[in-house]
Amino acid sequence: MAAMSTTSIQPYAQLTPDTVLDALDDVGLRTDGRLLALNSYENRVFQVGQENGPPVVAKFYRPARWSDAAILEEHAFTLDLAGREIPVVPPLILAAGASLHVHQGYRFAVYPRRGGRMPEFDRGETLEWMGRFIGRIHAVGRLQPYIHRPTLDIASFGDEPRAFLLAGNWLPADLLTAWKSVIDQALEGVRACFKRAGDVMHLRLHGDCHAGNVLWTDEGPHFVDFDDSRMGPAVQDLWMLLSGDRAGMSSQLADVLAGYEDFCEFDTRELYLLEALRTLRLIHYSAWIARRWHDPAFPAAFPWFNTQHYWQDRILELREQIALMQEEPLWPV
Repeated sequence: MAAMSTTSIQPYAQLTPDTVLDALDDVGLRTDGRLLALNSYENRVFQVGQENGPPVVAKFYRPARWSDAAILEEHAFTLDLAGREIPVVPPLILAAGASLHVHQGYRFAVYPRRGGRMPEFDRGETLEWMGRFIGRIHAVGRLQPYIHRPTLDIASFGDEPRAFLLAGNWLPADLLTAWKSVIDQALEGVRACFKRAGDVMHLRLHGDCHAGNVLWTDEGPHFVDFDDSRMGPAVQDLWMLLSGDRAGMSSQLADVLAGYEDFCEFDTRELYLLEALRTLRLIHYSAWIARRWHDPAFPAAFPWFNTQHYWQDRILELREQIALMQEEPLWPV
């Protein structure tokens, strides 16, 4: 097995329960000592009890990932959406009218706690409902661009992750040649898809719109965790709603677009990007785990990472994506 490139930095080593509670006390929330760690790897997220109110959710941002300006830009977007009665969960405005706070070097934001269940994406009415609200989000996302947040592109989600994995010596030696060959073919296929799509519009996105970031109630969905929000094509927020075989995804796409186009026009050229964006996400995901390997939470959560079997599966996965990108794009039925 190839040696792994790691660093001794542990970004949350000093984020103790007392630090979390003291941070919230500092912004005027009287905590009652109840603290529950929620499922999150990129940041650290806690449900915190209050003495005189409902529990809140505190997100402590991973150091050095986003600039203050980029975080505040995302906050402004979600606050704007909420102000237009679009069901997102924006940060609370607390001390000195701010949404972003600092305690002992850790930047954090506080959110109201929202309950809900996983959406049932196998139901046409659910997908249409999702489409309507994503359409509303995108209608606002088109109004102005992000200045401080990046764009989802081939360089940042494909070329750079490839270079990082190679430079860090993460690949087993006996699989290195096969992986390099298949990832280069995959990125060539991605570029071909982007060329076929042409110059599509980029707008402010949710960026990570999968079932885990949607809470469903009897009133419909509400969208959480805009931490990956960035500029990109609209289809990025749609393709993760689709699953199954080609016929099934075509039917699901028709349901999503039936709702989406009530509020926002969809450029069907973007369907050339669907499998290309999936391919970029797969490449980026491996590099994301590798970048975070020095964080003790990651080896514990992903013990199978960097094994022989893991990279064999990634090679097969990319080969499948190469074939899918060569097919005609998915069209709604």
